[in-house]
Amino acid sequence: MEYERVKKLLDSRGQSQLLKYYKELSEEQRAVLLGEIEKLNFSVVESINNSSENKNLENIRPICVKSVGDIEENKDVYTEEGLKLLRENKVAAVLLAGGQGTRLGFDKPKGMFNIGETRELSIFGQLMSNIERVTSQSGRQFHLFIMTSAENNGDTVSFFKENDYFGYTADKIHFYIQDTEPACDFNGKIFLSEKHRVAQLPNGNGGWYSSLINSGYKELLEREGIEWLNVFGVDNVLQSICEPAFIGATSLSRSLCGAKVVKKVCAEEKVGVLCELDGKPGIVEYFEMPAELNNMRGADGELVYCYGVILNYLFNVKALDGAVAEKLPYHLAKKSITHIENGKPVKPQEPNGYKFETLIVDMFEYMGSCLAYEVVREKEFAPVKNKVGADSVQTARELLKRNGVKL
Repeated sequence: MEYERVKKLLDSRGQSQLLKYYKELSEEQRAVLLGEIEKLNFSVVESINNSSENKNLENIRPICVKSVGDIEENKDVYTEEGLKLLRENKVAAVLLAGGQGTRLGFDKPKGMFNIGETRELSIFGQLMSNIERVTSQSGRQFHLFIMTSAENNGDTVSFFKENDYFGYTADKIHFYIQDTEPACDFNGKIFLSEKHRVAQLPNGNGGWYSSLINSGYKELLEREGIEWLNVFGVDNVLQSICEPAFIGATSLSRSLCGAKVVKKVCAEEKVGVLCELDGKPGIVEYFEMPAELNNMRGADGELVYCYGVILNYLFNVKALDGAVAEKLPYHLAKKSITHIENGKPVKPQEPNGYKFETLIVDMFEYMGSCLAYEVVREKEFAPVKNKVGADSVQTARELLKRNGVKL
């Protein structure tokens, strides 16, 4: 009997609480619960005590960067190579759009937020306009994969349909839902989100490629001959997507990935820094960087670790297959997790458990080589993270207007 098999599994894992309300469930609900339990990745939860969040920074060095000046000198060569790859259909893009606009006071997918002032201009609409500049230059539309979450997928797909895919060919846009991992309390006991559903949360932005493959798109990548994926986040409304010069410079450098970077405005800026760790490319988050390294300056007075990433990366697909096979490490994130307690839903105000996340910044170590590609922040970096203050709706609007976008 399926129930007995699942019960035995849970007993052996110390997770029998997942069947606490089994007798109260309908047959349909029981089937849902048992099916979810059988698919759970218990090893993630069982790794709590072995998790290490500290990067080894003993052998950290600044990374060599393709500066704005270097790029300008060779832009024609880089652009020609990038356009060639785009026209040969060897490049596609991946938009990470699983988040809600909660921090903006908006209860829909963040990409649906109106960044306009006198007209409707969603973040999605602006990003698609940025893409259109490139497709006009190349004369070809590339495939665009959009990673959503179970929470916002329906709204996101409907929004694109309602807006006629912003003039893009519908068959070139592919939506997929990010994979999840179980959420648990601080003792490693997996929560129930409902009496018949296991609490599961998105597995972090490092899950973008494995989720794409698990959604069945490997065949499309192979059939279309796609060799490069430009991954970008929904936050930055000024970024250039599948920029030919970026693609060309990365390809010609023979690097297996590329990362757009900007010079930090100050040591305290909250961005991850691209550097070398043990001879490999790596990203050290602002909260991981010791103060002495963060504030270190060279003979020219400039910050030694000054190049921050903007979540616009180019990955070689074959190398990605190897990186994913290596299995990215999971990080623990303390979260307030809604769950069932004593038969009733509980929404805690304080963190009560762990979410398990893989991070895209960990991919660089496995790629082995990376081209750091500097862009002018005033032209390509306008993050919309907060309702007011730094990296806010207002600062992004000002930068858009400065770059000629009518709001």
